[in-house]
Amino acid sequence: MAIFLTGGTGYIGAHVAANLLDQHDATLNLLVRGRDPRDAELRIWNALQLHLPFPRFYEYLQAKIRIFRGDLTSPQFGLEPGDYDRLVHTTDSVIHCAASLNRKSEKSCLNVNLRGTLEVVQLARRSQYYHGLRRFSNVSTVAVAGKRNHEVVLEDESIEWERSDYDPYARTKKFCEHMVRELLPDVPLTIFRPSIVLGDSRYPRTTQFDMVRSFVFLAGLPALPFRPHDKIDIVNVDFVADAISTLHMKANPEHDTYHLSSGNDAQSFQELTRALAAEQKKRGPLFLPILEKPFHSIVNTLANRKGPVGHGAALMKVFLPYLTWNTVFDNTRVTTEMGRKPAPFSQYSFPLLRFSREHNFEYPYQAWPESTKAGGSAA
Repeated sequence: MAIFLTGGTGYIGAHVAANLLDQHDATLNLLVRGRDPRDAELRIWNALQLHLPFPRFYEYLQAKIRIFRGDLTSPQFGLEPGDYDRLVHTTDSVIHCAASLNRKSEKSCLNVNLRGTLEVVQLARRSQYYHGLRRFSNVSTVAVAGKRNHEVVLEDESIEWERSDYDPYARTKKFCEHMVRELLPDVPLTIFRPSIVLGDSRYPRTTQFDMVRSFVFLAGLPALPFRPHDKIDIVNVDFVADAISTLHMKANPEHDTYHLSSGNDAQSFQELTRALAAEQKKRGPLFLPILEKPFHSIVNTLANRKGPVGHGAALMKVFLPYLTWNTVFDNTRVTTEMGRKPAPFSQYSFPLLRFSREHNFEYPYQAWPESTKAGGSAA
């Protein structure tokens, strides 16, 4: 039996997969898009090489990983009937990490987040019917809390259906939580809501650069259009992945919903910029909140341009609301149960910034070793 993990080639999902394999000796059923078995295995290798040397990865691939080549949004994932039946009968729990984070595209969020989650729920229902399902863990987002301002939000106070949402991503993820609760009433559920997941506290390397690009851009400005004492809830991905893996494997977690966030320990813009300035032996930026509206206008205008400037501005436009809402998400539940807190972003932000700049926001992927063949283990 195995854990069915969706999104295993994504940023958080790959961290979760590596944690489950290394720390919990888990067997995984992974849904992976791929033209053929070789392409599917290469995708897994690209996702996991940040965490595992090739020899250990290859051992896991042969003994602990079953790859099912399919698409989250296709009926029964587009699998052949025999492969889908095998997935149903070998899955004893589910961690649903896959999602579209395209905050600008209603279509993408509807297809991947809503239709995709429904397919995963249907798989879970079938597994529950045939042999029982130990747990269904859904990786959501703190953004389900909708538009907030100067608040500390508790897990049970996050979802208010009358409150407006920031974007299609938040809106669809909120409904995904509702769908999971309504359609799996007889399955033990755990909902995980990460805040802004940025960087790994253990090392500077990363494969996810969208938010990092915005962070690097802001770090280079002499003045920032923010209030210096506003907090920004950033959490390290290694804490998030460890919490998801540990609580999913736990027989009886104490709660059914967890904020994976920095909570009240979230740092202010001033704390973060001072730490970065000290690392670079520079002066910190000025804070000019009066420029917030003009800054938004400039970003909106540049976002319509083509090329690198337009792309960067479009990313900034997507993330700006999350930088200005000055809202944190109480993490007492997860820190109490895990017995530790996330690492402060100021402790690892400069190595992350330097790695990203030095590698031009691209991860230096290693090729599959020629001495080892790929393509033999995908379903």
